[in-house]
Amino acid sequence: QVQLVESGGGLVQAGGSLRLSCAASGRTFTGYAMGWFRQAPGKEREFVATIAWSGGSTGYADSVKGRFTISRDNAKNTVYLQMNNLKPEDTAVYYCAAERTVLIPANPAAYDYWGRGTQVTVSS
Repeated sequence: QVQLVESGGGLVQAGGSLRLSCAASGRTFTGYAMGWFRQAPGKEREFVATIAWSGGSTGYADSVKGRFTISRDNAKNTVYLQMNNLKPEDTAVYYCAAERTVLIPANPAAYDYWGRGTQVTVSS
């Protein structure tokens, strides 16, 4: 089992920044791709960003490209999501997810392990 705990959410004005963290524990972090997803009220969970175990490959949703950056520190078993120039439409609960794969999946169904989420609210 892999346990994931997100942190760093909060309330921020439009144009502001937040940095989310996701700490993993349990099984070794080795070989796990990590993803960030979000879910707004009344909407389906959607892909935000993903990063390979090596950190050498990343993927982003079009809606966040150029504003969000995913990174990871394997020595700390932690993945980050730096969010800049936030918009009200970024308001959602943000979840991190883990899957032991060499790929960088964007489909939430590909991930076996999930955190409980952290709320991000962007005011206009």
